[in-house]
Amino acid sequence: MKNTALTHIHEALGAKMLPFAGYNMPITYEGVNAEHETVRNAVGVFDVSHMGEFILSGSNALALIQKVTSNDAATLTDGRVQYSCLPNNEGGIVDDLLVYKIKDEEYLLVVNASNIEKDWNWISDQNNLGVEMKNLSDDYSLLAIQGPKAVEALQSLTSVDLAAIKYYHFQIGDFAGFNDVIISATGYTGAGGFEIYCKNDQAEAIWNKVFAAGAPFGIQPIGLAARDTLRLEMGFCLYGNDINDTTSPIEAGLGWITKFNKEFTNSANLKAQKENGVSRKLIGFEMQERAIPRHDYEIVDANGNNIGIVTSGTMAPSLNKGIGMGYVTIENAAIDSEIFIRIRKKDVAAKVVKMPFYKN
Repeated sequence: MKNTALTHIHEALGAKMLPFAGYNMPITYEGVNAEHETVRNAVGVFDVSHMGEFILSGSNALALIQKVTSNDAATLTDGRVQYSCLPNNEGGIVDDLLVYKIKDEEYLLVVNASNIEKDWNWISDQNNLGVEMKNLSDDYSLLAIQGPKAVEALQSLTSVDLAAIKYYHFQIGDFAGFNDVIISATGYTGAGGFEIYCKNDQAEAIWNKVFAAGAPFGIQPIGLAARDTLRLEMGFCLYGNDINDTTSPIEAGLGWITKFNKEFTNSANLKAQKENGVSRKLIGFEMQERAIPRHDYEIVDANGNNIGIVTSGTMAPSLNKGIGMGYVTIENAAIDSEIFIRIRKKDVAAKVVKMPFYKN
């Protein structure tokens, strides 16, 4: 079990710690609902140092990224970030990731913690272009400071104008007394805020300064359980739940990050899917009575016939109702379609809705 540079702080704060992607991670501090509301209404801090970071550099760095990712990284300018995925050869997804353009011939890829080795091997195997690759995952810490008060809470710690950093943009600058820190507006909560990439030996000092600066704004530490409820309210996919090696980006509603103005892994088959349609689709749904859908619950029609499966579900703290995502047959995927979630042998009514569930 790996620890992050901040594990001892979480333990001292009394966090409930559990294994996640091979790391000892804080799941909750004071409780999921309270932490969720802190992020929606004020500002909270997640330790997400378990995420993976790769640097790709050299004259063919962009060519390799274009080859292995679905989105068009050629549109990136310095200081911009792109959401993308790594398609596999069977129509599924190796991982979803963020691509940062640091400068010409230098890119940062941020990948999911559970897939670091898998992604590294996948990209390395396709690197016949002489691209220099560095795996910095064990050297860097990552704090996600999320919520509507994040700019106010953090501005005293940097000379960078935080309010000027647009969504899916970043700057490299001074932060909490350290130079060359990546400050990125790429949250996973829909509540605004920043992600701070720093070296492991800087993480504790930055954590302490963030909490001192944020104290007047009600800043709190937040666990991964609230991160899941926050992302689900926004309809953001979670790798391993909503997307995996067997789900295509077209089925998952990720056609918007799948660009066919270039060739990439399995692009011909995915293009055919986009043109000809798919047999199932990832949908969002709301329960029509008080019930909580869970991962792997069966989805059925009014006659009890299986039409799909729940991939993510929760009682949404901001909405006070059960919500979920899941794959259903295309005939049942239209907005307002009536579906049923089989919960302990009872079929409970739900309705297909447009995501995000939470609209601020």
